[in-house]
Amino acid sequence: QVQLVESGGGLVQAGGSLRLSCAASGRTFSSYAMGWFRQALGKEREFVATISRSGAYTNYADSVKGRFTISRDNAKNTVYLQMNSLNADDTALYYCAARNGPWAVRTTDFGSWGQGTQVTVSS
Repeated sequence: QVQLVESGGGLVQAGGSLRLSCAASGRTFSSYAMGWFRQALGKEREFVATISRSGAYTNYADSVKGRFTISRDNAKNTVYLQMNSLNADDTALYYCAARNGPWAVRTTDFGSWGQGTQVTVSS
């Protein structure tokens, strides 16, 4: 298992940007596909973005496509989520997740999770 710690959340005005980071422990980070998920108050956790082990492939939820960008730096054991043009619907607790295998989009496909970082967008 890999240990994950998210950072970079905060309060931002609508239309603003934030960059989330997720630092992973261990020496096999490049063996893990990574994902970002979010959970708004009273709602189920939902898929946001995923990236393959090499970083060559990415996939996004329709609601964030064109606004969010997932990337990774395997030398730094870190995955990022650049979020632009934020709106109130993006307010949620954002989780980083790791999967020891190919990229995926379901929460049940990921075995390791961080504690989450809160993103709040004021309108």
